[in-house]
Amino acid sequence: MTVDEGALRQRMTEVMKAMDDRGLNRGTSGNVSARCGEAMLVTPSGIPAGRLVPEHMVLVQPDGSTAQGALKPSSEWRMHQGILDRRPDVGAVVHCHSRHATILACAGKPIPAVHYMVAVSGGTSVPVAPYATFGSEDLAQVVVEALDGRYATLMANHGQIVAAPNLDYALAIAEEIEEQAAVYWGTLAIGGPTLLADEEMNLILQRFKSYGQR
Repeated sequence: MTVDEGALRQRMTEVMKAMDDRGLNRGTSGNVSARCGEAMLVTPSGIPAGRLVPEHMVLVQPDGSTAQGALKPSSEWRMHQGILDRRPDVGAVVHCHSRHATILACAGKPIPAVHYMVAVSGGTSVPVAPYATFGSEDLAQVVVEALDGRYATLMANHGQIVAAPNLDYALAIAEEIEEQAAVYWGTLAIGGPTLLADEEMNLILQRFKSYGQR
């Protein structure tokens, strides 16, 4: 299957702007990547979403190299590459600092089975990957491990990250994870949630496999 690199660059630009528009991100925080053949396209470092254009996206080769004259890739490129290397089912990664997900991540609180839509994460809860310095190999490793078999995880004292088959799916999951984080945060303010049983969440996970259009 031939990859349309131009279309990927365009959609990555749109996804970054959509995260700002939907309140999932602000400033220069957050980043996006997409599989591009054997390489990876990733957003550049330090450019606000509103100023991004498709030509800014950085093509990173499997050995970590970039073309001469290319912009500096996101400081989190190793994390993105580690996920794509480990997960052949993943075609795109979206990382953002959405407010309620970040609040829970800073409190070290996973999102439990507070609502059946938690299952969009690919699990019965959304875990918290241990803290490691941004841009480090250690962060790449702990996030890859926390995402094992899942689409989403919180990142301690940092934010949230989603790995999914494509950019649109990844953005949709990131938006839903923020909503579930907000719901859980709200229940904590009024005495705590009533959680769904593991049996029900496992049933939901099975139903989600055939939900919607395929």
